[in-house]
Amino acid sequence: MASGRAKTRAATPADAAAYLAKAREFLRAAQDSMTLGNRTAATGNAVHAGISASDAVAAVLAGAVSQGEHADAAGHLEAIGGDGRVAARQLRQLLPLKRKAEYDPTPMTEAEARRAVTAAERLVMLAARVVHSGPGITD
Repeated sequence: MASGRAKTRAATPADAAAYLAKAREFLRAAQDSMTLGNRTAATGNAVHAGISASDAVAAVLAGAVSQGEHADAAGHLEAIGGDGRVAARQLRQLLPLKRKAEYDPTPMTEAEARRAVTAAERLVMLAARVVHSGPGITD
């Protein structure tokens, strides 16, 4: 568990738009995988969609993204407050599924995959709203 200030790096409005584009691509892959019954791929892509969407939110609201562990990113968002806190809640639903989807031999359940895709959808929608209402960002 991290202590003190989380490591961050500066992020621009252009970075936020790029993170949002990545989040949307991962989300489409997660949704397509879910449709095909590929629960592990759906979950993994949903997690990556959520991470990219979280970076988009942080880039707009704080001008910086977390550079440490993914758990640090949730703390960074939480510290931002407002929409950052909402994003942190969704990201915290996704992060525990990352290890199982990517490294554990146990298959993802349909419920886990659906929960991941739903959390990613919420997070990407939030990121799109934040990015599009942010300063000088076009998509």
